[in-house]
Amino acid sequence: MLYDVTMDKQTAYIERVLHLPSLLTKKSHFLFGPRQTGKSSLVSHALKGARVYDLLDNSVYLALSRDLGRIGQELKPQDRLVVIDEVQRLPQLLHEVHRLIETQGIHFLLTGSSARKLRRGGVDLLGGRARTKFLHPLTWRELGNRFELARVAERGLLPSIYFSDDPKADLKAYAGAYLKEEIVAEGATRNVPAFSRFLRVAALCNGTIVNFTNVANDAQVARTTVYEYFEILKDTLILQELPAWRKSKKRKPLCSSKYYFFDVGVAAALQGREFRLGTPEFGEAFETYLMHELASYRDYQVEEPLSFWRSASGFEVDFVIGDHTAVEVKAKRNVSANDVKSLRALAEEKKLKRHLCVSLETRPRKMGEVTILPFQEFLEALWGGAYR
Repeated sequence: MLYDVTMDKQTAYIERVLHLPSLLTKKSHFLFGPRQTGKSSLVSHALKGARVYDLLDNSVYLALSRDLGRIGQELKPQDRLVVIDEVQRLPQLLHEVHRLIETQGIHFLLTGSSARKLRRGGVDLLGGRARTKFLHPLTWRELGNRFELARVAERGLLPSIYFSDDPKADLKAYAGAYLKEEIVAEGATRNVPAFSRFLRVAALCNGTIVNFTNVANDAQVARTTVYEYFEILKDTLILQELPAWRKSKKRKPLCSSKYYFFDVGVAAALQGREFRLGTPEFGEAFETYLMHELASYRDYQVEEPLSFWRSASGFEVDFVIGDHTAVEVKAKRNVSANDVKSLRALAEEKKLKRHLCVSLETRPRKMGEVTILPFQEFLEALWGGAYR
């Protein structure tokens, strides 16, 4: 599919849902998100005038690593907000941050792509003195009229790749940068070839309940190593775990989690495939994309559980929001009664308020207790706060 990318190169900053100034008036925050989700752009746009220390700048990193107290020495009376970008590069700096919060009431924004190195560095993440927020790739609400479902499936929603004039090359480079910068630089594993094999196998398990033994066999690593590798993916925010919803009574629920990659474009690149509208693979892309929207909505607005339901007898519903809304995803323009049988089975439990089938249909309709919705209407209602 061809796109006019002339406008994209000149695209103005896209306003993000996460509003940093209002968060930071109350308390210091960690802001974690995978690489290239737009953390630095958000900071520069939303926090103009704040004192910023970018630890990717080697001169800044070296100066602070030699003297952790330098930030306190450089503060001026008007500096009430300080940003430390990529804080995981210098975990020991959190001790000085802690001191400045306590003694001078400074509010900090501490950004990074992973809390893994901070925990391994023996720091306490400020003992509750800072809250944690996550930044996700672009959402439907943020893109507005620039949203194109076909483009999402092919490119994903990382800002620089969604608007890229060479998304294939950029996605390939992103996967390589992840291996180099997150895995090698953090010392998460010394066996990069083994982790690289595992990463492709894990990507092929996207959106499924993972059989760790099969993954170990396919990746040619020990089963215990596979568990460790999955933790690395979760810690570096590349993978999201979706737990099972266990409150059904009539049908015994399974308890194993499902796993989704944080971005549909990255998942496709790691699999070595392309997700295109109208292909059999598009169903996986559509479901992964809606997982992203639900996770973003959860982290930005409501902070309530997100799960899925699967019964021992084989019924499965893709997502359960809190304890009130079931969501089944169908990348189809004509949803049949067979497509909603799992939703109907869950409706028999009488535990949830809503049972929705989100699809490519163009108009909403009812099928018994199931409401079939065009995905655009679902997203508008979701971000509008209708599902609570």
